Amino acid sequence: MSLSSVRSVVRFGRFETDSVKRRLARAASVADLRGIAQKRLPGGCFDYIDGGAEDERTLAANSQAFADMQFRPRVLRGIEKIDVGTEVLGAPSELPLVLAPTGFTRIADPQGELAVARAAARAGIPYTLSTLATRSIEEVRSVSDGRLWFQVYAWRDRELVTEMVQRAAANDYEALVLTVDTAVFGRRERDVRRGFSLPPTIGAGTIIDGLRHPAWTMAFLCNEPIRFANVVGRSVGDGSSPVNLSDYINSQFDPALAWSDIEWLRSIWSGRIVVKGIQRVEDAIIAADLGVDAIALSNHGGRQLDGSPATLSLVSPVADAVGGRAQIICDGGVRRGSDIVKAIAAGADAVMAGRAYLYALGAAGEVGVDTLLGWWREDMRRTMSLIGAASIAELDRSFITQ
Repeated sequence: MSLSSVRSVVRFGRFETDSVKRRLARAASVADLRGIAQKRLPGGCFDYIDGGAEDERTLAANSQAFADMQFRPRVLRGIEKIDVGTEVLGAPSELPLVLAPTGFTRIADPQGELAVARAAARAGIPYTLSTLATRSIEEVRSVSDGRLWFQVYAWRDRELVTEMVQRAAANDYEALVLTVDTAVFGRRERDVRRGFSLPPTIGAGTIIDGLRHPAWTMAFLCNEPIRFANVVGRSVGDGSSPVNLSDYINSQFDPALAWSDIEWLRSIWSGRIVVKGIQRVEDAIIAADLGVDAIALSNHGGRQLDGSPATLSLVSPVADAVGGRAQIICDGGVRRGSDIVKAIAAGADAVMAGRAYLYALGAAGEVGVDTLLGWWREDMRRTMSLIGAASIAELDRSFITQ
């Protein structure tokens, strides 16, 4: 066989010099990103991102609910173009997707919240900064001209809450997301077994794990210390010394949070209000009666009460009960763009996702988050084309099994 004949049938791929691109070339799904992140992150950091409360039944149920719901496709619909854009809290969004608040994001990548905020702005969707973020309200706004929301916990120190809300307003954050499902901290047994603290420590107990993950360890050691950036220097503690997260939250957060606190929040904030952590119809009705702008159906990603309902199962009954008086956001278990389509068809106005983008961030940094959001955009377009829906507005329960 001649050399020209060999060349005609053999093609050698070009070697990719960029290690991040090589990593992403092996990935096609969130599950793949999770696997890469698991290899790159120390065990304690990965388990903090990946784990849930107790037996993790609710964590599993969130995703299983999407798997159990089937599509009912229409055909021969004459659709030439798919529009996945919508309106979320009164403003355009290129996807019916909000990136959820996640604390301590820098344990996945040194850029942390800055990377996620930039990716969200490029994707044309809102990003929600956590109270317990490792980048501050001001830092995140400095790198993003996109839509930003700020997540609020009910600290015992209400002056601190007022100060953070005022900072959010001064930096053009458009919505507050009040998280209401943390009266006490859920028992996350993976963290208990590892003795995991935040910020993570490198010491005798973790040195072997650190050596097994040299890239993460060097980044951790060579970047500025991880702090609770929004409360640096405050009396509540900013993570200058490692803390047990359960002890920290149980000592600092107010377990007596009540519906009346929404009115208090409205007295210090003139923007939109989202209540995150609703888990039954009766509470959704109360929230709508109080005039909140959106209800985020959420069980904290299965990280608080094991045995709470899968969030997708709540969407239709809450949509029926609320009757359009507040937008409905489904938070928890989203792993594909087709999951987003299912939630919207069930009656949600948008979904929130957090754990999935942390996998992407841990796997490949900011480029990983860009890649994930690009996948989901194309997933949605392909899914809607295959079920016969041209736009978000056309999605309804006729396209799904209930």
